[in-house]
Amino acid sequence: MPADPTLDRLANATLLVPFESTAAPRWLLDGLADGIAGVCLFHNNIDLSDGPEALKGLTRALAEAGGDPLISLDEEGGDVTRIGQAAGSGYPGNAALGAVDDTALTEAVHTALGAELRGLGLTVDLAPSVDVNTAADNPVIGTRSFGSDAALVARHGAAAVRGLQAAGVAAAAKHFPGHGATELDSHLDLPSVDAPAELLRERELRPFRAAVEAGALAVLTAHITLPALGVDGPATLSRRALVEVLRGELGFTGMVISDALDMDGVRRPIGMPEAAVRALEAGCDLLCLGRYSYADEVAAVRAAITEAVRSGRMPAERLEEAAERTVAVRRWTAARGAPPQIPSDLGLDGARRAVRVVGEPPSPADLADPVVVELDAPPGIAVGEVPWGLSPWFPQAERITAEEDSPSRVLARASGHPLVAVVRDAHRYPATREFVAALCRERPDAVVVEMGLPVWRPECRTHIRSHGAARVNGQSVAELLGGVPAPVR
Repeated sequence: MPADPTLDRLANATLLVPFESTAAPRWLLDGLADGIAGVCLFHNNIDLSDGPEALKGLTRALAEAGGDPLISLDEEGGDVTRIGQAAGSGYPGNAALGAVDDTALTEAVHTALGAELRGLGLTVDLAPSVDVNTAADNPVIGTRSFGSDAALVARHGAAAVRGLQAAGVAAAAKHFPGHGATELDSHLDLPSVDAPAELLRERELRPFRAAVEAGALAVLTAHITLPALGVDGPATLSRRALVEVLRGELGFTGMVISDALDMDGVRRPIGMPEAAVRALEAGCDLLCLGRYSYADEVAAVRAAITEAVRSGRMPAERLEEAAERTVAVRRWTAARGAPPQIPSDLGLDGARRAVRVVGEPPSPADLADPVVVELDAPPGIAVGEVPWGLSPWFPQAERITAEEDSPSRVLARASGHPLVAVVRDAHRYPATREFVAALCRERPDAVVVEMGLPVWRPECRTHIRSHGAARVNGQSVAELLGGVPAPVR
């Protein structure tokens, strides 16, 4: 059947696509000119090694090619960062902000983050995460959540939405209907939240209701099931979840974005083109294709969408409705003015306020010339390879693995020196807990720093909790330990 340029352009208006490198390829520029709604940037698209000009040049080229397309990324601050991929984020992250529990701070931090993004030419942030992290062993949320209390997450999620949008960046509250009670990663599996409907509405849905009431322009879906709500397959493909619950019960009228369609939680076993069609049928308006779906994959998705309309499987009105919602957000972002000026140290101040000390407060005078060991932890897929730890402030710090090293070697090295052990989500790794416990049995004066969720505490003199592993979280701990001069207050 010959191509229908009008239908192809309508399908393009539902696509959020990635691309290969730090320069926009010709296929993308042509696609933007032909109506592709927007792009999603990943770390392979962002080069800030010589300052912001390269990224600004890229976003200008994208904007000019597509008439103000949506230029998006996952920039949560904290552990999930794209603009901070090389050195770590300058913003403390949701768990740290939840620990402080000052909504004015959360709003200000997200306004600062949004202003930085807008200054770089970005218009949509796939944030905030408003998942209520009730599963301690959650492999995909963790410190990305404001906390385990639905009311706390709701008020901070709303503050984050207000902050980002005050800076002219559209916020996308995620991962609807709530990924916080899962013990599987939807990048790899299809998790299920098995809880009564009443609990799901009070816990999982409450923060999304708050985000909607705060004016969130977008909501991003999750590839999870919630049987008690009648969501038996991925929520991304569920009309029950997206139309009856999100729009009907919560009153959302904005743009629904799918989580990445290259994730196994949604594409297995049907493939991404079929998942794209089903997501549109279910009520998604903008299809995030993931990280590695380039020209051929984009063409296959577009062809599947147009064929679904031609065959009568999907009404053209559904595609038109989706396109209208993506266009509305494009118009909103295009109409925003210059971003506000924000104090540059706001993120660091927030991280400092989030640090908690259990046990004896550390004395930098007693920590002269410490032996610092960092117990490595594998990065989650959403986080990726982002620097963490205390080595920028303690250059002698040693990164080790619990499986390949021995407590006796570390203890020998630390003889006659203060000992600092740094961990990240130690509660998730038995070998790390055993290693640190062995250190503390011989050195009860050891300082243990937890840069993930502080679920487990060893028997040690001092337990420091940063509630995140961003660069500013690390600096805040380093100040306590004497690796950086403490600020004058």
